[in-house]
Amino acid sequence: MAVASILKSRVEVDEWRNLVKARPRTLERRRRLANAAWLTAITGGFFLAVAPLVSVLWTVVSAGLNRMDAEFFTSSMRGVIGAGGGALHAIMGTVQITLASAAISVPVGILAAVYLVEYGRGAFARTLTLLVDVMTGIPSIVAGLFAFALFSLVFGPGMRAGIAGAIALSLLMTPVVIRSTEEMLRLVPVELREAAQALGAPKYRTITQVVLPTAASGISAGVMLGISRIVGETAPLLLVAGFTDSMNYNMFSGRMASLPVFIYSQWQNKGIDAAAYDDRAWSAALTLIGFVFVLNLASRMTSHLLTRKSR
Repeated sequence: MAVASILKSRVEVDEWRNLVKARPRTLERRRRLANAAWLTAITGGFFLAVAPLVSVLWTVVSAGLNRMDAEFFTSSMRGVIGAGGGALHAIMGTVQITLASAAISVPVGILAAVYLVEYGRGAFARTLTLLVDVMTGIPSIVAGLFAFALFSLVFGPGMRAGIAGAIALSLLMTPVVIRSTEEMLRLVPVELREAAQALGAPKYRTITQVVLPTAASGISAGVMLGISRIVGETAPLLLVAGFTDSMNYNMFSGRMASLPVFIYSQWQNKGIDAAAYDDRAWSAALTLIGFVFVLNLASRMTSHLLTRKSR
């Protein structure tokens, strides 16, 4: 009996040891299966999200290459009814309106962000933050209606000018600049501010020579993000800047064309040769995508250079 009980206990101990040894292998197998399942799900989600973007890009590139010639970039649509013509007037209008919007939004946005981070306290700062959050989500048509009403009250009904489109787009760009600049300023270590103030530098000098240079790379990226946000807007420009087939370099007088409105006009108001209008619309869309790509590339390069300089 004693021998049988000893043998039985040894068998139970061996079974327990085998179970203990097998348990880590089972857990490891479960972890690998779970990891593989999640990796498959994440990869599938990535391709599911990228597939529409690739499809749109392929469609625009394949259809837009038909009119990517010298005439498209060196001539306007003045006097053109069928084939031929170009989008030079729309390209120049987009560049002028975008630069004017940036000239309005960037100083206002950076100054507002500096106030919120460095000086803003109390009810006024909270109200300003709430207004920025609300402006971030307003539809673009609302900004266009605001600019239309403003210029109609000041200059009379029917006023169309490039500066009106710039003001409408600045309403969309300013909150983006404020929010991105605010986040970048908050990332600047407090120790840098305290070190500058300990050396006797006043607060405005600390901001201009320590805080802003440190956050310059992030601020430039936010500015480029804001420009990319407005460069493709159609509704505000259609309301307040209008459309023309001729060149117009004066932002304060007359209608001014832009690439988004040019695309809409070519697609909506087709003439005798409908295929020529479709080709110009697709080429303008490809030009607009290239414009946004160049802006993002410039943003990355600027951020990289400013980051290296700050080091």
